[in-house]
Amino acid sequence: MLRGTRVVRSLLFILLFALWTTCVGVVCLPVLAMTRPMGVAVARFWLKGGLVLLRAVCGLSYTVRGTPPTGAALVVSKHQSTLETFAFRQILPDPAVVLKRELLRIPIFGWYLWKSGVIAIDRSAGVKALHQMVSAAKQAMAEERAVLMFPEGTRTAVGQPADYHSGVAMLYSALNCPVVPVALNTGVYWGRGQVGKRPGQAVIEFLDPIPAGLPRKEFMAVLQQRIEDATARLVAEAQVALTDKA
Repeated sequence: MLRGTRVVRSLLFILLFALWTTCVGVVCLPVLAMTRPMGVAVARFWLKGGLVLLRAVCGLSYTVRGTPPTGAALVVSKHQSTLETFAFRQILPDPAVVLKRELLRIPIFGWYLWKSGVIAIDRSAGVKALHQMVSAAKQAMAEERAVLMFPEGTRTAVGQPADYHSGVAMLYSALNCPVVPVALNTGVYWGRGQVGKRPGQAVIEFLDPIPAGLPRKEFMAVLQQRIEDATARLVAEAQVALTDKA
């Protein structure tokens, strides 16, 4: 698909998704006064619609490899694109996503985030925020929910050096549970700041769990190596697929 066409289709997707978001957000406002599972159902429905639009307009979808957890787990994922934030709501039954508190201030969007039971972190609060994150994660695990964390804290461009924050090690130690690492190549198709979305099928791959109880430094080294090595493999795979289509 030519770059100009990709840009036009991507802009059309943005417009349609904004309309879809407004419609769902307004129609479902009464849900904000109902139970949290209702908020989760609306979030899944809304993002499922976004994925349908993405595939129909831009020709972009995703596939899952490996075995996603179905209950309580600590899932730690590479973060390259908005695509995985859509997809994880479909892949995991009811994830407690660790994210920055500022997102809750966005009208309508932030209200539904709060209702779905995310773990919102005030980054300016320092150590206090980390303790609050651990407390909320323990509560989510007690409810048999997966805790989903992006250890780099934000989307990173394909090929950009990794910068894993220490909060993931704190969660790993406090929860005393295995970690399910996730690698992906979504940034090849829909990268940060990339207007034109490339058509294709991105991969989100759940890797073998890292056992509980490793020393902090060893855990961080193993986590980063597993995710980064698998991500590099998936990125190379995607780039070959795109070259073959050219």
